[in-house]
Amino acid sequence: MREKFIRWGLVLLVVTWVISILIKTHYWIPILLSCIYFLGLYNSFQTKHAILRNFPVLGYFRYFFEEISPEMQQYFIERETDGKPFPRNERSAAYRRAKNISDTVPFGTQLEINNRKYEGIKHSIYAKSPGEELPTVLVGGDQCTQKYKASLFNISAMSFGSLSDRAQMALNRGAKKGGFYHNTGEGGISPYHLEGGDLCWQIGTGYFGCRDDNGRFSPEIFKKNVALPAVKMIEIKISQGAKPGHGGVLPGSKNTPEIAAIRHVQPGMTIISPPSHSSFSDAAGLLRFIQQLRDLSEGKPVGFKLCIGDTREFEDICAQMNVLKIYPDFITVDGAEGGTGAAPPEFSDGVGMPLEPSLIFVNRTLTNFNVRDKLKVIASGKV
Repeated sequence: MREKFIRWGLVLLVVTWVISILIKTHYWIPILLSCIYFLGLYNSFQTKHAILRNFPVLGYFRYFFEEISPEMQQYFIERETDGKPFPRNERSAAYRRAKNISDTVPFGTQLEINNRKYEGIKHSIYAKSPGEELPTVLVGGDQCTQKYKASLFNISAMSFGSLSDRAQMALNRGAKKGGFYHNTGEGGISPYHLEGGDLCWQIGTGYFGCRDDNGRFSPEIFKKNVALPAVKMIEIKISQGAKPGHGGVLPGSKNTPEIAAIRHVQPGMTIISPPSHSSFSDAAGLLRFIQQLRDLSEGKPVGFKLCIGDTREFEDICAQMNVLKIYPDFITVDGAEGGTGAAPPEFSDGVGMPLEPSLIFVNRTLTNFNVRDKLKVIASGKV
């Protein structure tokens, strides 16, 4: 293909130049063809892109159509109820509500409600006006002295660094306005989380915001930050649905001096969170760590977040609760559907248990060990 392009392209170029010189007009045509020819000549010998090496000019059409394929899918193929993670009709409703435009639609639902996966709410025929106070759930067991009234729906974990400062400010102001809490993500508490909304401080394996110079948990730094009035709960992140068993990565290009100061790391360095915690290595250690954080926070609710993998490990945690008489105040179950976390596709697609069977298993196991009434269960992961 390369030899044909060089030979016949050169013939076409020479013929075009001769004709243009003879008729003394339309010089832009051979100039354009010359540019295309020399571009193709370069592609014929480069070794970076196999497609452009084999198809020096036509190969660009492949990249062009690949570039616009998401738009073609969205505007010409995708239906109102298609699309991941949110279909077009849900996105449209969010846009309309954000602009204070009517979100009502005619002609009823477009969903296949006779499908066995249809989910709906059982309503009452004696409807009443909603009360002034929104429904809440009291989080905090007998070992917790600063119980927290949590909203039914809250903002899940997204760190500063993965989201911008403006995004975090908007989310926290929304939490204040709506009366729900804002999970910080494992990146620590930034100034942009402190816009008046309640916080659930998430602590990951990197202990960002409460670590010493060696990357281990620092009780002194933790005690200083957990005393912030905005911090209402503490969540120990064991694993995440998007990447269970895989530590997070903060690229050096994103590790600005501001982010480094918040996370207590060196700026400009790529920071890799370990896959597991250094403060504990078994169920008993996890529960003792929970009690340590509860004591350091002077009785604030402490729980842990995980994506269910080996079910025997969770059963062991439940068994140790009864042995040590230490109970978390809540457990956040993250489904393998994942959320904001970036991860290798092998982890996103093939590791962990989905949310629905996870919730069923967690609820049943807690009940079997007679500890279900001592804690609350939170669901996460593309609910």
